Amino acid sequence: MLRAFPSAGRNVFWHHGFNSFELNPLQLIQQIINGLMLGGVLAFVAVAFTLTIGMLNFLNFTIPALFMLAGMVTWALSTAGPHWLGLGVHWAWAALAGVCVAVLASLLIERFTYRYMKARFGDATEHALPLVSSLGFLIVFEHLAMTLWGGDPQRFELPFKDTNLQWGGLIVGVPHLISLCLAIALVAVLHQLLARTRIGRALRAIAENPDASTLMGVEVQHIVPLVFVIAGMLSALAGILYAASYGTVTPFMGDAVATDAIAGMVLGGLGNIWGAIAGGLLVGLVKVLAISVFGAEIEKIPVWGLLLAILIVRPAGLFGHTHIGKGKF
Repeated sequence: MLRAFPSAGRNVFWHHGFNSFELNPLQLIQQIINGLMLGGVLAFVAVAFTLTIGMLNFLNFTIPALFMLAGMVTWALSTAGPHWLGLGVHWAWAALAGVCVAVLASLLIERFTYRYMKARFGDATEHALPLVSSLGFLIVFEHLAMTLWGGDPQRFELPFKDTNLQWGGLIVGVPHLISLCLAIALVAVLHQLLARTRIGRALRAIAENPDASTLMGVEVQHIVPLVFVIAGMLSALAGILYAASYGTVTPFMGDAVATDAIAGMVLGGLGNIWGAIAGGLLVGLVKVLAISVFGAEIEKIPVWGLLLAILIVRPAGLFGHTHIGKGKF
């Protein structure tokens, strides 16, 4: 049985089953390229997870919902109908609207998963209530999207005839390549912002000790929303590029990506944004190579097996610190 793996080249196929596909050198290079391109999308989401767990010390389960919302809104606006919101808007404006919707949703989440509960319950909210409430937002957003647009996968069309680059028999997906380059560029900008600006110092102070930073004059209620804006923007860009790469959107498209991104975040090291990039690339590479050799049925085993093996040897991840709350970023 053949399975199309939606990577850089949409017409590349692998056989299912153990050892059913022998990779020649050119095919091996193609799989490595595919893995790195997929890793670029995962790196985006892994960085979004890293920011919230590194700054606020809780796992934000709404990130896959923001990922999905941006992709679904972009598809809905750019299609001429007959579904709800099918307006035939130009894909670039639709993508911008998708990012804005995801950012606004992220701010709504910040208001009710962090600020409201922190103000009302104080330290009692660490860390269960924000986590559970963010999981609630994830379920609400996914089922709202399913109510509006149905649960079936929808075709995401771009106005370009071909979104792939071909060179020497190798295929590189342009959306994937953009995702990888954008992820590295944005993390470089984030690193400079955190290291060299006043806002960056305030963010690092909140990451170390929110209560002490408040006593030192940091306006936590104004700085924390910035974390959610950045996380929403990263998740939205990843969702749109993912939809453009794979040509499909669904209300549950963020779930599988989120699990791989979490694995990449932990592999790279909690609280390390460069580690999230490395972890996302590594997970993408391992996943694609595992599918090409063993088939899609066991694709999770190599990724999570590698994660468990690394955590046994190095619990903080490849580039993390021993103490999660110290020396981040």
